[in-house]
Amino acid sequence: MSGLLQNDRFPRSSKYERDWIFELQMGPNSLWLMEWLCGDMKLEPGMRVLDMGCGMAMSSIFLAREYGVQVWANDLWIQPTDNWERIEERGVGDRVFPIHAEANALPYADGFFDAIVSVDAYHYFGLDESYLDRFARYVRPGGQIGIAVPGRTVEIGDDEAPEHLRDWLKGQVGAFEMWQSAAFWRSHFGKCEIVTVELADTLEGGWREWVSFGEMTLAAGQVRPEGFEELARKEVDSIREDAGRTMGFVRAIVRRKLSSS
Repeated sequence: MSGLLQNDRFPRSSKYERDWIFELQMGPNSLWLMEWLCGDMKLEPGMRVLDMGCGMAMSSIFLAREYGVQVWANDLWIQPTDNWERIEERGVGDRVFPIHAEANALPYADGFFDAIVSVDAYHYFGLDESYLDRFARYVRPGGQIGIAVPGRTVEIGDDEAPEHLRDWLKGQVGAFEMWQSAAFWRSHFGKCEIVTVELADTLEGGWREWVSFGEMTLAAGQVRPEGFEELARKEVDSIREDAGRTMGFVRAIVRRKLSSS
């Protein structure tokens, strides 16, 4: 390993090796986003947590090691056997359980989880207004659900992406429509009758973290997936030029109502 990936804003994440993060990243640094998200969630040792859209299980390993929780590492795109090997390598095989399941066909009992988290994934499956009504039932009454995703920092229409983002977005078909604002998520989640929205906000200066991580992966030759270096460079250049005027990171946290049925 070639040192740690230091960022003073994210002290927990800064304990992890740069090469390990580069190898397992599937988007803007999921450990930074997970640490930001969990900063306003009540995770306690022993809790059962669903990590929805966990990718290569990096975020799930992080949750188990940093918060002492049990994690169900759920992903559709990555095979659970591959994730299991990574989980065992990091010594958390007793706390992280890899699952292969599609977002609309999850195999969990209602109320099984104490908390649910999703980083850089929820916008792929959760934009349907009825989805949270079904998804929230997997967390116990009183339990929290939190997401952190790329999003807009301003309220503009899906067809109003500024010119300086359009060349990059040509290679991200449909992405801008999924990348919604904190205000959108507050309203979107507020339509679900069995949860209460506790928080929806934007990471201050988050575009700088986006650019910083992109630059580091390019410099290290660790762009994922392989062969997407040109698109990754356009991404970094576009987000730098945007400077937070349009794009950044957003999060939202809801709590299932105690009286929900």
